Amino acid sequence: MPYRAPVSEIRFVLDKVVGFERVAATETFAEATPETVEAILTEAGKLSEEVLAPLNRQGDLHPARLENGIVRTSPGFADGFRAIAEGGWLGMSADPEHGGMGLPITLTMAVNEMIGSACLALQLNPLMTQGQIEALEAHASDEIKALYIPKLVSGEWCGTMNLTEPQAGSDVGALRTKAEPKGDGTYAITGQKIYISWGDNDFSENICHLVLARLPDAAPGTKGISLFMVPKKLPDENGNAGVANSLKVVSLEHKLGLHGSPTAVMQYDGATGWLIGEPHKGMAAMFTMMNNARLGVGVQGLSIAEAAMQHAIGYALERKQGRTAQEGGTILHHADVRRMVLSMKAHTFAARALAMDTAVSLDMARATGDAGWRARGAFLTPIAKAYGTDTGIEIASQGIQVHGGMGFVEETGAAQYARDVRVTAIYEGTNGIQAMDLVGRKMMDGGAAAYALLDELAVSGHSRMEDAVAELRALTAWLLEQEMQDRFAGAVPYLAAFARVLGASYHLRAAAADPARKPLAEVAVSMLLPEALAEMAKARSGAEVLYAVSDEVVAA
Repeated sequence: MPYRAPVSEIRFVLDKVVGFERVAATETFAEATPETVEAILTEAGKLSEEVLAPLNRQGDLHPARLENGIVRTSPGFADGFRAIAEGGWLGMSADPEHGGMGLPITLTMAVNEMIGSACLALQLNPLMTQGQIEALEAHASDEIKALYIPKLVSGEWCGTMNLTEPQAGSDVGALRTKAEPKGDGTYAITGQKIYISWGDNDFSENICHLVLARLPDAAPGTKGISLFMVPKKLPDENGNAGVANSLKVVSLEHKLGLHGSPTAVMQYDGATGWLIGEPHKGMAAMFTMMNNARLGVGVQGLSIAEAAMQHAIGYALERKQGRTAQEGGTILHHADVRRMVLSMKAHTFAARALAMDTAVSLDMARATGDAGWRARGAFLTPIAKAYGTDTGIEIASQGIQVHGGMGFVEETGAAQYARDVRVTAIYEGTNGIQAMDLVGRKMMDGGAAAYALLDELAVSGHSRMEDAVAELRALTAWLLEQEMQDRFAGAVPYLAAFARVLGASYHLRAAAADPARKPLAEVAVSMLLPEALAEMAKARSGAEVLYAVSDEVVAA
């Protein structure tokens, strides 16, 4: 079944569920009129359906490869990227001063969803570039901004971020890459980075790497990390890509999925770099890029959820088997298949609404400077990332199940979704790290942001919903009284519970706006809220039950 961009569904969520009109009513985003939104979603939908979706299978069957130090990308990816760049999709939310459109991040996420559903391996490239643009806008010097951002916006140059090292993993503070001052305002960067998405390609003039490294006087841990721009080719006096810098792609990872996206091991041998932001403040600058990417990765999970769901429903509408076939029906009329399909629809809608709600909060914070919006967006971001990616993984798996034995056969395409989406729960901070961030940093306000969100949810007028909100409020209060280790032990189920309560609330809003959606909303409430209550019970277990099992028993 060919991918169909859910333009009308996205528009419904924006207009009727998450209140996007508040963003468009601000002076900052006054150009995001209903007509503009409709045009953007329609054109991005066409691009995704007609140009990018046909590339998805090509990327899986013909992976990116490294030949004599040069990365060769999958067939058609160069043309697909050019179509994305020429459409202006890379710089949708970038500052118009540097060639961007200055549109809300909400619209960028909506467009990214469709592009990711069509071809996630290729969409990962624009996501990295968009995050780099945001980091440079917030932290780079005027000279760096003027040189790099216009070329990133146009797609002439592409961006990456380089955090992870072989010995460090998620412990960024353990990185060893060094930055030595050269005495001319530049630095010599030396070290190795791994898991660099789109570390190189054969269709852009230059690759711009944002690299975390340590200055000679750096303190241990994350407090001693600085951020540097290290381009593949050094800009010449005219700002064009000039001579090669002292860096290279050592190898490309052989991965479970996303075969069309080259994941590089990068080696820097005294490569020339420029400091971004203040010395030893690199993590703050990089987190600007990572926070954008975390919501973006949640949207990637949503992308695969939508695509895998469409694929499974298309199969279920055609496949005839058993008694229902004798009656002229298809497997969609089997109760268990119907259960799986409705679960897919319920969770996909909830994940989309959560992602768009988070983006609206970030846009409102930017447009108004209001601390409440900022706190709301920050609290929702780890939930959107983890729930979006967990949903993508679960729905891709259910999609295989709907296909039965044919789902396990590669030629149907159902398995690719499961392979491609799996990493989204790992990169840009594992979902466990997202959950720990939620119950740790995001609750350093004494739970103010959590309680404010719960206050919004408590006015649903739906008894089961109100009971779940009350239970979640009690759990939040309980967590705030616990030692951090006990919070961390219950972090993942707490996040999962919060996501499901939010998801049920979005369905109820949709049903209130459109009575035709009431049956699905009731299905969603009957699925999501019991799951939330079960997750809440798990969250209260604490750390003691985990550590009562000895290492010897674990290893036995």
